[in-house]
Amino acid sequence: MKQLWFLGAWFLLPHFASAQASFVFRNPDARFLAAKEFYQKGQYNLAAPLFKELRAGLRETDRINRAMDAQEIDYYAISTALMQGETAAATDALQYINVTKNNARVQMMHFQLAEFYFRRQEFSEALTHYEAAGTGNISEEELSAAQFHQGYAYFTQKQFAQAKPLFNAVRQKKGDPNQMDAQYYYGFIAFTDRNYREALDAFRAVENHPTYEGMVPYYIAQIYYVQGQKDQAVRYAEEKLKAGKAQHYDLELKQLLGHAYFERKEYAKALPYLEDYVNRSTKVRREDLYELSYSYYQANNHTKAIEGFRQLSGKEDSLSQHAMYLLGDSYLKTGQKANARNAFLFSAANNSNAEQREIARFNYAKLSYELGYQDEALKSLRSFLNDYPSSTYAPEATELLVGALANTNNYRDALTLIEGLRNPTAATRRFYPRILYGRATEMINDGRLEEAEALIDRALKDPNNTSVLPWLQFWKGELAYRDDRLDEAIRYYQLYLTTGAPASGEANARTVNYNLGYAYLRKENYTVARGYFEPLARSVAINSDPLTQDAYLRAADTWFMGRSYAQARTMYDNVIRFSWPAEDYATYQKAIIAGITNANEKVTLLNTLVRKFPNSALVDDANMEIANTLLAAERFREAIPYLSTLTKATDNNTLKPQAFLKLGIAHQNSNNDAEAIASYNVILTRYPNSEEADDALENLRTIYVEQGRAGEYADVARKAGKPLSVSAEDSLTYASAEIQLQNGNTAAAQTALEQYLQKFATGTYALDAHFHLGDILFTKKDTTGALPHFELLAERAPNKWAERSALTAARIYFFGQRNYAQAERYFTQLKGLTGSQEIRLEAMRGLLRSQYQQQKWTEAAANARELVALKGSTTDDKALSNMVLGRSAQLAGQFNEAITAFRAVIAVNKAALAAEARYEIAASLLAQEKLKDAEKAAFEVISKSGSYELWVTCAYILLGDIYYRQKDFFNAKATYQSVVENATQPDLKAEAQRKLDEVTAEEARTSKVGQ
Repeated sequence: MKQLWFLGAWFLLPHFASAQASFVFRNPDARFLAAKEFYQKGQYNLAAPLFKELRAGLRETDRINRAMDAQEIDYYAISTALMQGETAAATDALQYINVTKNNARVQMMHFQLAEFYFRRQEFSEALTHYEAAGTGNISEEELSAAQFHQGYAYFTQKQFAQAKPLFNAVRQKKGDPNQMDAQYYYGFIAFTDRNYREALDAFRAVENHPTYEGMVPYYIAQIYYVQGQKDQAVRYAEEKLKAGKAQHYDLELKQLLGHAYFERKEYAKALPYLEDYVNRSTKVRREDLYELSYSYYQANNHTKAIEGFRQLSGKEDSLSQHAMYLLGDSYLKTGQKANARNAFLFSAANNSNAEQREIARFNYAKLSYELGYQDEALKSLRSFLNDYPSSTYAPEATELLVGALANTNNYRDALTLIEGLRNPTAATRRFYPRILYGRATEMINDGRLEEAEALIDRALKDPNNTSVLPWLQFWKGELAYRDDRLDEAIRYYQLYLTTGAPASGEANARTVNYNLGYAYLRKENYTVARGYFEPLARSVAINSDPLTQDAYLRAADTWFMGRSYAQARTMYDNVIRFSWPAEDYATYQKAIIAGITNANEKVTLLNTLVRKFPNSALVDDANMEIANTLLAAERFREAIPYLSTLTKATDNNTLKPQAFLKLGIAHQNSNNDAEAIASYNVILTRYPNSEEADDALENLRTIYVEQGRAGEYADVARKAGKPLSVSAEDSLTYASAEIQLQNGNTAAAQTALEQYLQKFATGTYALDAHFHLGDILFTKKDTTGALPHFELLAERAPNKWAERSALTAARIYFFGQRNYAQAERYFTQLKGLTGSQEIRLEAMRGLLRSQYQQQKWTEAAANARELVALKGSTTDDKALSNMVLGRSAQLAGQFNEAITAFRAVIAVNKAALAAEARYEIAASLLAQEKLKDAEKAAFEVISKSGSYELWVTCAYILLGDIYYRQKDFFNAKATYQSVVENATQPDLKAEAQRKLDEVTAEEARTSKVGQ
């Protein structure tokens, strides 16, 4: 804005100063006239001190007797003070306005106060006083300045409607000092009102004015453009740019020229203007960035085009859709298929242009297939064909779908897809058995055996199953074997062998022959079993693999069971000579053979076992066998140390009642009745429900009777809950229930058992009744009703039903109720209760799985390590154990150790655990900031574990996290967006949305694109 300055009469100061003393005091009227003359001449600095002195000299009588003169002196004194910029004068002016009754003077004071505020650029205050001043009491010269000043004040307050007529009045006054300024502001307001003719006239008037020649050309060019005179706009803008007459709006003119050339499809001409505009601007419109990127695209500068297009994702308009489509094409032309896939994903999610959306969806599906995203390719191709059955891309999409089915690891979705096709092609039908087989193997690895077998049965009946028939036969036999359906297992195993036994993972001739040996061993057909074991173990050596070692040992067992003890002993000796892991078992078996003819050799060998293998699971059995041998030889005192050792054992509770009973017998036969009584009482106190309790009580009766202490025995029996006379009703009631059980009449048996327990809750046969009643209910699948019976029996361990009850309770809680904390409790009890290696293995497996489900990684680690090292542990055991060890290491920040454990999982598992392990490897690498390695590992989850949506979805989110950390906002957004649109787990969908919002906000903060 042009500033208005009032010239001071500084050249009069010397004269006035010298004359002041005599002049002022001689004639007050003369002083007033002189001051007024200075004021009228605009010499306010000379007038001000005179008026101030005159005002100070006014007496109260002057204000009464010469009120008009006093009023005039006040006016001029305050006005000159305002003109001098004295802040206090504003207060005086307001007081003057409030007390003065002269309307003309009040309006004039409003004007002076308005000008005061205008000079101070307090435009809102100035407007209040301009509006109060009016125009009736100011001079023509003052009126012109006031109109401009008031108009400018309105302009600053964006009150353009009020400013416009004031500027219009001033701009028409030729020679007015504010005329050019008024022209410019009037033109600007007309421009904003879209009154382009008036605006153009006004701007043309100041086009060459020094103040405005750098600004006006932009508006003139804009007016030409919006009036449709686009060629004129281009010529004019380029002319002004070349002349350097547009320095103030240089960038804006380049923006206009770039846009104009872009509209004319002259992209080469548009490019330099748009490039300069975008590069030099802090923020630009999306449209400007699109036009620049498109111009790069047309110039085949795809690197630059990509840089711009990437910033235009995330909106739902046609510009964003087309930008993403062109971005995808640019990525393809630069060989960046993965990025192109994400660009087409954005374009496909946009509904602005249906045709472009169709092409983008096809390209996304095709690239998913080519890049190995088989799960996404299957879903996208199926969706595309369903939505565009008549598309020109439909034939190629169909071919790609068949190829995806052929290559997929996502058997779950592939199976759903095929079964959802109304008219599958012949090629698709040929893949159906393979998909059934693949999905069945996944279910087997996940422990869903019944569902898996149903799929295998369907595949076995399919006429197109030739390519997978041998493996279908293998797994049919394997599932039957695991379920102890031995005849069925033998049948399908032999079918597999007759088809040539092609190897694939666990399916191979060696494994099948090994399992056939075990099947016949279980059927107690030792000769046939040997026929399968011996070929597997013909050439044994110290470094033979575990299967060869076990086959050799089982062949020895078949000779043992056939009573060919010499052959068996030779083979056991070889196992001992090779120091194989089963050396303890071979030693035990050799001792049993020796005991047939030489009890001393048997004891010696068993002592060797205990000494050499103190941690062997057979140590307790060896001690018991030694004790039994010594007891049989009536060497009672020698048996006592072995039995005492068993009573102090910490792990095998099932042998303790037996050990205490035999210890009592040894003491009794050694004439040490006191120790015998103590041992028997331990049984009655600690193990009152064990089978040995009755024998202990009977032996106590013998001792007490011999000692003439029958009364004491009666007390002991009573305390043990077994008084001397068993109720006949108790016995008869239970006997009737037992008869129903033996006759297979379970309904009547259930009723009878319930009645028995109602009458004899703590009866002699209460534990038997609880077990049989629980078993009946369990068989009827009433696990809720059965569970309390099994829990009671487990809690009263040891007893003859405790082990089976703890196992059943654990299974019900784990499989039926998914109450993993309770399952953990009973599997833990079972592990310490059982003496069976097979049951102990199941207890450890169940315990590990229960803790895995509860994510109790640290607590599970010890059991996992023990299970991995245990003889007889399966690949499933090793997989889950290593998973637990990996997660435990993660918690401790030991990521390298965790990765090693997770890789061990993948080596032996192809299903859900492998998917989880692959994801955790990626997560561990990300935690170590190894972003490229983490990205590669995440892609492995997606490409190799497609059937496991949870881990695939987690992998996509992790990929988004990687891109976000790399500041690759485009790919981060695309990845999170794909999860938001496709995930079925609400928590993962919500997590992806939260991260999408976060990355979008961060991109907006750093992007070139303005809001």
